Amino acid sequence: MSAMRAKARTAAAYAVAGMVHLMTAALFIGSVLLIVIGWRTVVQPMMGLALLGLALAMRPRSGHLNPDLPTLREADAPALFDLLGGIAGTCGVRPPDSVQLTPEFSVTVTHYGFPRKRCLVVGLLLWAAYPPQQRVAAVAHALAHGAPRNIRSRAFVATALESLTAGSWTMRTNDTAYISWNADALAFGADHVAAGARSFNIRGRISEWVLWIPRAAMAATARLLLWLTLPAARGALLEADDAAARTASREAAVAALNDQDLARPICVEAHRLVIETKTLAPRRPTAVPQQDFWEKLARQAARLREQRGRDATRGSLDASRMARLSAAPTHRAAIALDEPGLTRMAEELRLPEKAVVDKMMRDGVAEAQQPIALR
Repeated sequence: MSAMRAKARTAAAYAVAGMVHLMTAALFIGSVLLIVIGWRTVVQPMMGLALLGLALAMRPRSGHLNPDLPTLREADAPALFDLLGGIAGTCGVRPPDSVQLTPEFSVTVTHYGFPRKRCLVVGLLLWAAYPPQQRVAAVAHALAHGAPRNIRSRAFVATALESLTAGSWTMRTNDTAYISWNADALAFGADHVAAGARSFNIRGRISEWVLWIPRAAMAATARLLLWLTLPAARGALLEADDAAARTASREAAVAALNDQDLARPICVEAHRLVIETKTLAPRRPTAVPQQDFWEKLARQAARLREQRGRDATRGSLDASRMARLSAAPTHRAAIALDEPGLTRMAEELRLPEKAVVDKMMRDGVAEAQQPIALR
């Protein structure tokens, strides 16, 4: 796609996002005016309440940290945040304000609060499976991809997308909002109860059709906004690949991209370890997780890499990005982890890692998420 067409689609995306914000503000102001000015009537306040509900469904979300995940600040893990600051400086982005650890195979950046602070969400399954330099590449890619250079990460467009997605989800159909009446027809008052159930179900279907209109409009607008921002998002993804190569070396960036196919087998191995621990727990004096949980995952990842090398198969989920990175000039690692730094970070993450293992023991292991790829 030409640069002019990409710029035109980006400008159109800003226009659509502006229309979403203006529509939300207009719905809120109009609903308040209908309620206040037409207070003595019946129709106007009812219409105002309906529009107010629609405006609240489309309200901008500020985002928040997941309270169920371990959260680290700079005072909790100075060595880790020193590494993240160096990576962010190399990528030319703002360092994260906090770090959350999750039992997933991913590294992403989320925003929370009205100032849109940045939180790096590190999946410990990926952290355990990747060697140190590949961890640097994964973090650099996540920080660069979540930078304001990516139009989908900018507050103006991102809040519009979040409002549309959350609004359409809020107005989804509730399959349980129906009454089924199968009682004996000769039962006392059966006719009245059956008639009431039919009337209730009819009103429920009418309300579903009424809600379907704004829900379909929000979903269509969200899809349009995603389509308009696709060229810019593709460019940001490639720029993030380049940032990862500059920060951790080209070889580490290629290996990190190639090892994305380890997501499913590593999640399966983690699930197996959780089941094994729960099965053997009654035979132990205390039902504590295995102390070498993360070491076992790292050894499994090394075996999978060795097997993939013997089979001479390419593990990358995106061959075009692999080819592009492999053909790029060789970059010397701007950030190189040493043994003392790894030891300090391991000590800082010891208790949060135990909390994540406890969470997996309680809730299980989630299915592997699809990594970011060009579509």
